[in-house]
Parts: sequence; C-alpha cells; structure tokens
Amino acid sequence: MRKLWWSLAAVVVIVVFGFFVAPWVYGTFIAEDDAPAASVSVSGAQAATGDLAGAWTITPGSSTNRTAAGYTVHEVLRGADVTVVGSTDQVAGSATIEADKLTAADVSVQVAAITTDSSQRDGQFRGRVMDTDAYPTATFVLADPVDLSALPTDGTTATLPVTGTLTLKDRSLPVTVDVEVLRSGAELVASGSVPVTWSDFGVEPPSLGFVTVDDRGSVDFLVSFVKR
Repeated sequence: MRKLWWSLAAVVVIVVFGFFVAPWVYGTFIAEDDAPAASVSVSGAQAATGDLAGAWTITPGSSTNRTAAGYTVHEVLRGADVTVVGSTDQVAGSATIEADKLTAADVSVQVAAITTDSSQRDGQFRGRVMDTDAYPTATFVLADPVDLSALPTDGTTATLPVTGTLTLKDRSLPVTVDVEVLRSGAELVASGSVPVTWSDFGVEPPSLGFVTVDDRGSVDFLVSFVKR
C-alpha cells in the first residue's frame, strides 16, 4: 500500500509540475523577448550630398542601416509573455521627390521570407495566418505628399507624419505612421512602425492552447534609398 501511495504522489507531482511549475520556469528562465525592430541609426552618419529631387530606389543599405521589414507582436507562449519580432531583407520599392516634396513612394515585402527564431511559428505564419502562397507580398503606397524641406542635412534625423495605404493579404486600409528620416551622404533612410489590428486585415492571430497571440501589433520597416 505504501508503494501505491508513493506512486500516486509521484504522479501528482509530475502533473502539478507539468501544468503549473514548468510554464513558470519557462517564462522566468527560458523565454526571452526578441530584439526590437530596427530603427534609423545615426552611427557614422555623414553630411548629406547631392539634391533630393529625383527618383530613388530601395537598396540593401549600409551596415548600420540595413533594409528590413516585418512585424512585432505580443504572445503568451506556455504561460510566458513574449515579444516576437519577425523580419526579412527581401524588400523592394521606390520613391519620387519633386521640389522638396515626397510625391510618390511604394514598398513591397516578400511575406514568406519573414522569419523569427522559431521555425514552427514561421510555418504557422506562412500557412494558416498569412497564406503566403495566395498573398505573397505586403505593400505600402504613399497617399499624400510629404514636405521634406526641413529635413536636416547634417547627419541628424527628423520625424515626419506619413499617410498611405497598407495592404496585407487581400485587404487595403489607410494608415498614418511617424517616420524617422535620415539623409547621410547619398543615402536616404527611413524607419517606422505602423500600429495594426490584425483582424482588420482578415488576419487571424493563432490561439493553439500553448500559444495565444494578441490581435494588435505593428508592421515595421527600415528602408535605405539611393538615387537612380
């Protein structure tokens, strides 16, 4: 009988550890927030050269300002609060500047190329969440001109409000984002985070028992342009 009680006690301990202690251990000692989405860096920035007016195109960028785009979202993973950041460098686009005004701009991101530190999460993202086979790109298109006349030329940044149309999957919605802009040498660098409610775009955040993802997050970008 004593052995039976010991066996039952062991089972209870295992169950309690699995349901209560293990998630706490994971959340306290294992789970970590991802590094935040990249923002404009002024490290090594130079005084601006050349004229703003003209046609610009997105390039891979420099070592301090690498072009990238993706998303940030909060999730509860096995009882742990985690901030997840996914990104890719597969970003293309162009901009047109006329008389110190940004008159046109577009950015296109290859959604299937966005990755995090978890291949399992990325598989869910590409499949059930974003259906990248059917909707391979996410896009942002400028809606209204942006005045660039006050943009510094000394290697410092300015923050400008930008309005445009964001398309995720098959839905396009108007958005406004504060964009940090840097002129450094012959480069033009911009970064920002667009707050989004995923369900507004027909995106259903996963809720799989061991993980629950918030319905709010952001679409993030850092893009480096050079004149064509």
